[in-house]
Amino acid sequence: MSRRRKGSAVHGWVIVDKPQGLTSTQVVTAVRRVFDAQKAGHAGTLDPMATGVLAVALGEATKTVPFAMEAEKTYRFTARWGEARDSDDAEGRLTAESGIRPRREQIEALLPRFIGEIAQVPPAYSAIKVHGERAYDLAREGEAVALEPRSVAIHEARVTGTPDADHTDFEMRCGKGAYVRAWVRDLARALGTVGHVSRLRRTAIGGFSEKDAVPLETLQRSMHSPAAFEYLRPISTALDGIPALAVTGPDAVRLRSGNPILMRANLFARLSEEADNDDLQGLTVYLSTGDGEPVALAALQAGELRPFRVFNFGTG
Repeated sequence: MSRRRKGSAVHGWVIVDKPQGLTSTQVVTAVRRVFDAQKAGHAGTLDPMATGVLAVALGEATKTVPFAMEAEKTYRFTARWGEARDSDDAEGRLTAESGIRPRREQIEALLPRFIGEIAQVPPAYSAIKVHGERAYDLAREGEAVALEPRSVAIHEARVTGTPDADHTDFEMRCGKGAYVRAWVRDLARALGTVGHVSRLRRTAIGGFSEKDAVPLETLQRSMHSPAAFEYLRPISTALDGIPALAVTGPDAVRLRSGNPILMRANLFARLSEEADNDDLQGLTVYLSTGDGEPVALAALQAGELRPFRVFNFGTG
């Protein structure tokens, strides 16, 4: 007989406005305690110095984390010119200085080189694994960390302000795997100086926005109370842009058992409208009951909808 998990079967997303000074893991732990949830995770790490949108998944919502991780992200941040740090942010150790301060027009003239598909070497202080170890753990132990460049997508980047000669404010939209710290480091070098990120705030990730985020302190005041559930969003919140279909009771039973269902003509017609795409093979589809209860994520293959993530709402 399997051991019952501690906590309650709570399922959904909580969009937290992460405060400065806490790790993402600490925030997830705090949210899990508020809801007494059995299981929790998050979509996209924020460094301790960063603030803003941290999407926390509870229960079966953790099965949709990969889709949220793939989503576009938006950041507001400040670059501090003239100081290089080993972590590429304000928390790191000073490693180099420069008297050169770029002017706004110089920065804006260079921005096109740092927009689009660009090659980027992640910061040494990052969660990327090197021979099974986190890069930041190796860096903290004083080891030289050599990370390979990777291709990342910067959809948009613009200057939003110049508070003084030492600082420039930016806003950026980017894809998965892009590091703001590395972007500022490389931009500073191209401008003939050095620099780091002195302030960083994530304002959106996919369909999760800062206007919908609850401060962690506010959430904690609702510890183990029904009021906390006002901030719990549906599992499907993370699946914006994925075609959705409602299935019948018998089909829901088959899917939840891990079995495929035939792609009937009526389902195919509805999916064609949803997907707006002629080639539907391999397409990921979100399936729910007529009442809106999540059933599964499935792939369309050979005339069948084949489940690869099944939602189970048992109590533990």
